Amino acid sequence: MCTTCGCGDSAAMITVLRDQPNERDQHHHEHDHQGHYHSHEHDDHDHDHADHVHVPVTETVTLEEKVLAKNDRLAQHNRERLRRSGIVALNITSSPGAGKTTLLERTIGDLDDRPVAVIEGDQETLLDAERIKATGCRVVQINTGSGCHLDAEMLRHALDELDPAPGTLLFIENVGNLVCPALFDLGELAKVVVFSVTEGTDKPLKYPHMFAAADLVVVNKIDLLPYVDFELDRCAEYAHSINPGVPILPVSAITGEGLPSWYTWISGHKSPPSASLEEATTPA
Repeated sequence: MCTTCGCGDSAAMITVLRDQPNERDQHHHEHDHQGHYHSHEHDDHDHDHADHVHVPVTETVTLEEKVLAKNDRLAQHNRERLRRSGIVALNITSSPGAGKTTLLERTIGDLDDRPVAVIEGDQETLLDAERIKATGCRVVQINTGSGCHLDAEMLRHALDELDPAPGTLLFIENVGNLVCPALFDLGELAKVVVFSVTEGTDKPLKYPHMFAAADLVVVNKIDLLPYVDFELDRCAEYAHSINPGVPILPVSAITGEGLPSWYTWISGHKSPPSASLEEATTPA
């Protein structure tokens, strides 16, 4: 049991979606029993579920600190790994149904000047990963079972499987949840919060930790503004009361409205040099 958020500890499964799997791809299984990770190919859907471990309430705070401290250490390793390869990793968070997969589909189709890869996070199914794969983009699926967020160790295993090329733009589509992903650093360059106008003007006030952690807020489905009760200006005020100065981009992933600003924001994010590279290039 994850004491930080209360989600279960069933095994996370990492699935590589390939166009033409070879014999190794068909039968490749890796098991990391310390981290409860299972790596398999698209045609294998076996699930292993660990027994739930009940932790006494008096130990919760100590265990939470240990969980987050371990995650932060692993996230820093991920960050250095991504920096060394010049990979720009964006952690895309949202509640379910906000349209982040549709946004990624549209983005992948429009950004044809650089390699793009996606790591998909969902509790179950390969549905979103299949949608991304249909665009021609390389994708790996992480199924978290009863887990409600991705963590740094899951990302490490997914990177091992995906092995993105240097200079790749990597989108990490987190599990649909605006609570727990705010707590877990993955090693990404920036965290993006996507929510839709159908979710209400007061969304930033209801999920302050997520919006406080955001480097960008994308307000999706603005094509529906004439049909819903949503005040864009007031929503921006709420978001800025929690995270002053955070950029807010109103977009429609369906019509394309506002997407040029989204692409400009993406293009402005370059992977910073690693500490080792900075030290190597610093004059004595």
